[in-house]
Amino acid sequence: MEWLSLVLFVLIVLALLAGYPVAFTLAGVSLMFATLAAAFGAFDLVYLEALPSRVFGTMNNDTLVAVPLFVFMGLVLERARIADELLETLGLVFGRLRGGLAVSVIVVGTLLAASTGIVGATVVTMGLLSLPVMLRHGYDRRVATGTICASGTLGQIIPPSIILVLLGDVLSGAYQQAQLRMGIFSPKTVSVGELFVGALLPGLLLVGLYIAYVLALAWLKPATMPALEGKELRESPAALAARLLRALVMPLVLILAVLGSILAGYATPTEAAAVGAGGALSLALLRRSLDLPRLREIMRGTVRLSAMVFLILIGASVFSLVFRGLGGDDLMHELLGSLPGGVFGAMLVTMLVLFLLGFIIDFIEITYIVVPIVAPVLLAMGVDPVWLGVMIALNLQTSFLTPPFGFALFYLRGVAPAEVRSSEIYRGAIPFVLLQLAMLAVLALWPQLATWLPARIY
Repeated sequence: MEWLSLVLFVLIVLALLAGYPVAFTLAGVSLMFATLAAAFGAFDLVYLEALPSRVFGTMNNDTLVAVPLFVFMGLVLERARIADELLETLGLVFGRLRGGLAVSVIVVGTLLAASTGIVGATVVTMGLLSLPVMLRHGYDRRVATGTICASGTLGQIIPPSIILVLLGDVLSGAYQQAQLRMGIFSPKTVSVGELFVGALLPGLLLVGLYIAYVLALAWLKPATMPALEGKELRESPAALAARLLRALVMPLVLILAVLGSILAGYATPTEAAAVGAGGALSLALLRRSLDLPRLREIMRGTVRLSAMVFLILIGASVFSLVFRGLGGDDLMHELLGSLPGGVFGAMLVTMLVLFLLGFIIDFIEITYIVVPIVAPVLLAMGVDPVWLGVMIALNLQTSFLTPPFGFALFYLRGVAPAEVRSSEIYRGAIPFVLLQLAMLAVLALWPQLATWLPARIY
């Protein structure tokens, strides 16, 4: 009767595609399926007795406290209009070069990713700020839209990424489960901090690939990315340096305070998130860009997003118990273990499934529905948990950008001018998708890119 677990999985995916709320779909469909299966003797309701302890464990999980804190930090920085000044200033610095404005967008996207970790907010913000400027200065629409979408998705891989926080929690449980299956009764854990550190080098290498591509294209096809012209470029070098310093110092201090404290081992990701939230609030107050109505809006947004995440967590706990009670864990071990190519074949199939699912369901659902199913099997086969987490994050980032279903493309389509066609957004994203796939292949061939730095620090 193990095949019933696959039926449950398919029913949940179909319900999500029909537009039903994720958290209630996970819990509701799982409970209804469990009740029906129990009536025919295919499920033991004893499995559901573990649900209260699961929910209490979620509520008592210190790691997950980082989620609302990082969300709050990101929303404050977004509302404080930090990106406005950064983009304007870097545009003046690099604008004299062909492709300089596109480089500015990538750099600002990287800084926003390291500050917020929220893809949707970054893409929308960059679309509203930079797309009109790029089009006004004669940039090719495909280049402009592709650069913005790709830069916005960096929030998936560059710490402090929300997906890395969630993956850290899920992979920690999966890693312990895998070790217990192997007879290791003093299991090791994997932390969110290790994932942050592991994602740092691949994320920065990807940024380097983006910039290299933009500069190469500007050299080969100058008409697609002309240099900026106009009176705004006539500022003296001293005035421009002072402006750059003013725009960059405080955001960089905040980023270094958050990531530096984690890398140096002075703070856990949760503690660093608290520092980031407090620092973002202080920065917004110093700039006088935050009033009481705006703060209320930020707090409501934080509560809404955090409540959604934790409700999904509880729903995922119900799904996990029912899936396990139906024998789904054993079935996945058999399926992935029997694939040709061993670990390589299992990883390839897993990455392909996650990539395709990333078109239709959000990363939070994937993290709590799919990853707990496949991760214990892969980890039991000897896959490094940090490398697996970074591979999953980079893979989902790629699916977020891939036409025609990538979420980042829809975010930009919502704020782009009417004269920019959807086909131009799709065509502009394709070169960056290829760069991300290349980065994914490089990381697959050299796992040390993700594992070397965590091994040195932890």
